[in-house]
Amino acid sequence: MTEQTNNTQPRVFKIGTTTIVEDESMSGLDLDAVKQILQRTYPEVAHATVRERTLEDGTHCYDFIPVAGRKG
Repeated sequence: MTEQTNNTQPRVFKIGTTTIVEDESMSGLDLDAVKQILQRTYPEVAHATVRERTLEDGTHCYDFIPVAGRKG
């Protein structure tokens, strides 16, 4: 087994126009755990569609796209 070094770029999470860069509290957490943390402040994340993409610099970006609901 080889030991991995943590030389990767921090992940980026986009919720609408808000961009959140992964910090030490989120590094090592899977996407579902990060989603649980983010939905405390951004409730629309709970049912959002997640799109993953890689930016030009190699950073993984996760876009949370809200699902349209019905009113009333």
